Order: sequence, then C-alpha cells, then structure tokens
Amino acid sequence: MCLAVLAIDTLPGVPVVIAANRDEYHARPTAAAAPWKDDPRVIAGRDLQSGGSWMGMTRGGRYALVTNYRDPMSIRPHAPSRGMLVQDFLRGDAAPADYAAQVADKGADYNGFNLVVGDREHAAYYSNRGGPPRLLAPGIYALSNHLLDTPWPKLARTKAAFTDILRAAPAPDVEALFDALGDRSIALDAELPDTGIGLERERFLSSAFIVGLTYGTRSSTVMILGERHCSLYERRFAPDGSPAGRSSWDVASS
Repeated sequence: MCLAVLAIDTLPGVPVVIAANRDEYHARPTAAAAPWKDDPRVIAGRDLQSGGSWMGMTRGGRYALVTNYRDPMSIRPHAPSRGMLVQDFLRGDAAPADYAAQVADKGADYNGFNLVVGDREHAAYYSNRGGPPRLLAPGIYALSNHLLDTPWPKLARTKAAFTDILRAAPAPDVEALFDALGDRSIALDAELPDTGIGLERERFLSSAFIVGLTYGTRSSTVMILGERHCSLYERRFAPDGSPAGRSSWDVASS
C-alpha cells in the first residue's frame, strides 16, 4: 500500500472510510481480496511471496493497513515482512493502541513502515521512522511513503478530493472515491520530495495512480465500516493501467 486516505468518525453512522492504492512490482504474486480460507473472519488481499497483507478488514469491524517508508539507504533484504503486521492485527484481538505499542517494541527489526490499525471505536498510528504510537482523533488523514500527513503533492490532491467527496453526500460515493484514486497527474519538479531515488524516479512515483510495465498501481481499494456492515471494494489493474478484475464484499458485522 503506497497511498491511503482515511476518515475517522467524520460521517454520521460511518465510523471509518478508507480509499487506498497498492503500488507494487507486477511480478510479485498476490491473491485478490477475499475471505481467507484459513480465517474467514478476515477479508483482505494477500501477499503470496512474503505473507501477510497490505490492507484488510474483519467481519467484526477491525481494519489495518501498512505502507512502506521510502528510505533506500536503509533497506535490509532479510528483514521480516511488514505485511505480517496487518495480518497479525486482523487475526488477533488486541486493542488498536495495545497492538501499536507491541509493534513499537519490535519496530527496529523491520524496514521502514507506517501502520494504521483500528476498529469502530479507536484507531492507532505508528511508524518506526517517527515517534511513539498515537491514537488518531476524529478527522481525515493521508498517508504515503513518509510520515502521516506529509504534504507530498499526490497526497495533498487525493486528500482534498477525498474530503470534497465525503462532504458532498450523506454516504460515501464509491465511484467518486475510485476516480480520485485513479488520478495520473505528475507533479511539477519543484514540488517533488527528495527521498534519495533521483529526479526521474520521483517524477514516476508522483502520481496517485502509477502506470509502469514492471512497477505500478496493482489495485485500488475502498473500505467502508458502517455501524452494522463492513464493505470492501477492490479493483485490480494490469501493467498498462487497464482494468484486470474487481471484487466486492459487504458483510454484516458479527
């Protein structure tokens, strides 16, 4: 997951709304979002290379997502999978704040990451490249490959569009949220961050939706946690950015 915008307790009757893009190498084996055969409570995509997931929810209203923190000089090839942090929260029963604290205790073992975990009542954020874990107050947040709400151009555009969509109707407009996630606008060079990957790569990664033959946006996801239902919509894409499949799940909370 490389871009996510989430609203916490900003709509009546809808505790959580998340819109997110997963950017990844197209060759990396992945299972589409679905209930997991070994734990049907969990509805999420699955990384078939290292295990875990980038984003998912449970039928009981738990959710989690992780993004990589871009830090090319500090990557350790044999560090544990960050996707397991999502899986372990979804399959466990720890409160969000408690889980974030547990992750912080072992955060140095991992390559850089941002983690958001929550349920209908609480949400917690932790980055092993930032400060201690913290609970998130009601509001709208945006996350990419730096710390929470770092104002990268694509994050600012997507957050603004997401905010306008939620304000325009009493219920989230799923199609409009997918449209916002599909923005392929490239940022101006003067607006680009310098994360140590070179100007050409910064340009390539500066759009919300990334199109590339080897690396790009693999899927877009909209997740809505209502008071009694949980909904997850996933759309998948080929290397040329064309549609490659979709899934949707709407379940009553257990």
